[in-house]
Amino acid sequence: MDRINFDYKNKTVIVADGDFPCTELPLNCLKEAAHIVACDGAANQLLAHGIMPDWIVGDLDSLPSVIKEKLPERIVHIKEQESNDLSKAFRFTQEKGWNELIILGATGKREDHTLGNLALLSEFANTAKSVFMVTDYGCFVAIRGTTCFPSYPGEQISIFAITSGVRVCSTGLKYPLKNLQLNSWWQATLNEALGEEFILSFPAGAELLVFLAK
Repeated sequence: MDRINFDYKNKTVIVADGDFPCTELPLNCLKEAAHIVACDGAANQLLAHGIMPDWIVGDLDSLPSVIKEKLPERIVHIKEQESNDLSKAFRFTQEKGWNELIILGATGKREDHTLGNLALLSEFANTAKSVFMVTDYGCFVAIRGTTCFPSYPGEQISIFAITSGVRVCSTGLKYPLKNLQLNSWWQATLNEALGEEFILSFPAGAELLVFLAK
């Protein structure tokens, strides 16, 4: 059984060009980052908040010319259009050997981008040692098999089935999942932790996306 361990210190932080974070948790992720990788136009938001990205990665279609001219040594231009800038930034981190990741700015602005980025999180979990998508409201993590989560009484939990038809059991949740077959995303949302941990049990190889409200 895996155990989730979320620690925001000394991780590589990828910043996408969605809503810039404004609450304590994601801002602390930036403050304590080992490396900061901006997805294209997200560099503009970082600089506007007084934060210098270590790298700027993407097709550069939304990066202002003034930044291109000011920071050429920090820019990695990837021209292909078959993947988005978040995917490009993720591949860049893997090439660098940075396998413990936190993704910020991946939600907000456009709902289609948010859904696409959440789907990518599941794919990224195949490669990275750990990867969390942190928002102003909590964090998402993709899991593949029975997992124990540290928690606290009253923590809000939502569970989404990436693999349709997976059957899930739970311990430590207010509304227990008793071999519940998840066929739609809404079925296991808005649950609540009862104590210091909860466990989601399901067959290895299936995929769940879990949101932990903070």
